[in-house]
Amino acid sequence: MSIETRYKEAADFYSAAGVDTEKALDKLKKISISMHCWQGDDVNGFEDAGSLTGGIQTTGNYPGRARNPQELMDDIDKVLSLVPGKHRLALHASYAMPANGKKVERNELKPEDFAPWVEFAKKRGLGLDFNPTYFSHPLSTDATLSSENEEIRKYWVQHGICCLKISEYFARELGTPCVMNIWIPDGFKNAPADRAAPRARLKKSLDEILAMPYDKSLVYVTVESKVFGIGLESYTVGSHEFYMNYAAKNNVLCLLDSGHFHPTESVADKIPSMLLFSDKVALHVSRPVRWDSDHVVLYNDEVRDIAREIVNNGPEKVLLAMDYFDASINRIAAWATGMRNMQKALLEALLFPQAKAAELQDKRDFTALMNLQEKMKMFPIGDVWNEFCRRNGTPDETCWYEDVVAYEKDVLSARK
Repeated sequence: MSIETRYKEAADFYSAAGVDTEKALDKLKKISISMHCWQGDDVNGFEDAGSLTGGIQTTGNYPGRARNPQELMDDIDKVLSLVPGKHRLALHASYAMPANGKKVERNELKPEDFAPWVEFAKKRGLGLDFNPTYFSHPLSTDATLSSENEEIRKYWVQHGICCLKISEYFARELGTPCVMNIWIPDGFKNAPADRAAPRARLKKSLDEILAMPYDKSLVYVTVESKVFGIGLESYTVGSHEFYMNYAAKNNVLCLLDSGHFHPTESVADKIPSMLLFSDKVALHVSRPVRWDSDHVVLYNDEVRDIAREIVNNGPEKVLLAMDYFDASINRIAAWATGMRNMQKALLEALLFPQAKAAELQDKRDFTALMNLQEKMKMFPIGDVWNEFCRRNGTPDETCWYEDVVAYEKDVLSARK
């Protein structure tokens, strides 16, 4: 039976439940995900900075890691051919490509150092998002924006200002706003003697960065918290409470990372609350396994809950991005799996009869609500997903992995 035939039968199932699959597919096509470039090279970047620091670790050494800009771009192209729809690409500052090939200090980076990425994005119709890189650097060993060493703190403030200029350059060149996300690895392994002073210095640093004039319609500054990290298990300077309040007071956006909270906290539950007080919220989707371990995103309950809140509260209000890096498996498969699973979860949310469910909740008919929620789990979403892939010219669920295997054989296996 063809994909189209199976889709028509599935559409009838959903229609009987009051769901228009055509509207769902149209809405899904308009939701862009910002794909993180660092899955392809294990967060190494192009600086030859040595081993990762700042509590960031990649596990595994699967063959085929991208070793240079061209290989990384080739791999990104391959992933985009496997993921339906139009998306974005998120870069870290450590992926600069200066024209002369010489290393540029992070506090001296300029827009032209990223010109090859802009050319890459223009040819593919991609938007670019950006992240200052506050890790894996000799001056990030102890602290960055919260450093008690004024010279070090100033260095990282200058880096943040450079990144604002680069972000605005991306937005102007590509005709789409750029999300610039600030995350720092500052904190302490053991209980600190003074919790307030590092946060006061972080606040001062952020104020100095944001004092630089920039077009707020072109650059969405976001701040990302973390509950703990490797080497800073007892205290992180950039806590959720700090950034949530800083964002609200300074008209920037709070970013929620699904791996950066206590294991029992629900990021999905935070989204509607944040949107009651802000026009937008930013989101990094990852998969923590007992801790912020950045596993590949699966089509699991947590991701489905997140997708439901994105859809119910308005996809245009959520700046959606992926953030994980797994070096233990084929990196192309890791990239594509996570992106496709996020889209499947969004599709499931779009195919759910939300108005009916909300009505049952308001009537407090929780038995009928539970029955509806469980019944919809058995509907043929796979047939609708495969049709979405077909319409977008990407491999469906039955054959996309074969493309990855062929790419590994033809391209990745030659990288030694």
